[in-house]
Amino acid sequence: MSSGERTVGSGRLLTGVAWAVLLVGLSLWGSGITDLPGGLSGPATGDVAAVGRPLDVELPSAHRPLPPARPLRVDVPSLKVRAPVSARGLDGEGAIDPPPFSEADSVGWYGGGTRPGAPGVALVVGHVDTETEPAVFYDLSALRPGEKVEVTRDDGTVAEFTVDDVRVVTRARFDAKKAYGHHEAGRAELRLITCGGTFDKAARTYTANVIVSAYLTGVRQ
Repeated sequence: MSSGERTVGSGRLLTGVAWAVLLVGLSLWGSGITDLPGGLSGPATGDVAAVGRPLDVELPSAHRPLPPARPLRVDVPSLKVRAPVSARGLDGEGAIDPPPFSEADSVGWYGGGTRPGAPGVALVVGHVDTETEPAVFYDLSALRPGEKVEVTRDDGTVAEFTVDDVRVVTRARFDAKKAYGHHEAGRAELRLITCGGTFDKAARTYTANVIVSAYLTGVRQ
């Protein structure tokens, strides 16, 4: 959904069916059940329709993975996002407990998984909006391959990631392997995730998720 199509204050929450489907996939992936058919081929909507992984974008080589360190902040310069990170666990239903809406300008890192910059796929989630205003990942679908995501870590390093894929994944076409698995084995990869698609007022939830994939391409102190 493009920014011009969004209206805030309709009670759209990063909860409900779309979020539940996302986390069911996470549960399957974490259990090693990743050999699933298909891929992120569901129909994109709005400003995501033209993205994915364009062939005409030259992407840099991957940087070797870093030793594990906890993430402190996520910066997305092109979106002017500068968000503190909190480690989030699972709730009683086995879903990631996202940051509270009172902290809608922060993001949650799945602390039971990979640390950003280390080998594997690190997961970072954030709200798209609250009852009254846009939230941290409101413009996440506007990211394009080749743009940067920076993660400041508690070892004093900044892990620099390059976006290589942006997708809207519908509930019907969700594939845990494609959403959470490596794009290329051996890399340090990152997923930024929020709600997307259209908002179902009756169900009070979005119909899909926006998943931005990136991989480690640099590091600085």
